[in-house]
Amino acid sequence: MNYETWSPVYERILADFGFDRESDERARDALADLTEPFDLDLLDASEETVAVAGAGPSLTDPDHPERPAELDRARRADAVFAASTAADHLRDAGVGVDCMVTDLDKNPETARELTEEGVPVAAHAHGDNVPAVREWVPRFDAEWVLPTTQARPVAHVRNPGGFTDGDRAAFLADCLGAAELRFVGWDFDDPDVDPMKAKKLAWAERLLYWLERRRDEEFAVLDGRRERIEPVSADERL
Repeated sequence: MNYETWSPVYERILADFGFDRESDERARDALADLTEPFDLDLLDASEETVAVAGAGPSLTDPDHPERPAELDRARRADAVFAASTAADHLRDAGVGVDCMVTDLDKNPETARELTEEGVPVAAHAHGDNVPAVREWVPRFDAEWVLPTTQARPVAHVRNPGGFTDGDRAAFLADCLGAAELRFVGWDFDDPDVDPMKAKKLAWAERLLYWLERRRDEEFAVLDGRRERIEPVSADERL
């Protein structure tokens, strides 16, 4: 994702949530100090079908009727990019994870274990997670940490696009050349989330709608929803 393309969307997210750009930049710089350049060849997804796994009830609830089908769809993908705790549920079910995307807010121990196993972790820094970045990133195997930011990228810290762990995983797979994105464990209408999480899910939905138009691909997870999704901008050239 070219930052100049991402920047107008980022500005809208900052304004909508009241987030502070300078805080994001300080977090980015802290992450840069704690990490090394990441070899993107370790995550090449060229011409692959990538399952982008969210941590919705259809994946995390053992009794959810759709869970077996969701797990099977992940197994049949060429690669699996898992958002946050989705990595735990997939691994517990015997589904391998090829990349974990996380801002370290729930299961940093899993991120540490994955890097020690030689699995890439896209560790994200934003304005209010600097303590977690400073506590956990030094514990990871540095070779397997891909540092990311939602602000302007600097040094070896990259900005693939995206806002939540889930949609950022999709943008990352896109940047890495994925031929098809397959979404598992995504539940935009989860009634159990708090208002802030619901607002973030709404933005994730908007960003995926933007991404599918940029890719000229239709994501099944958005079927039946597109007519209600507010575009990220009135300028369709974005």
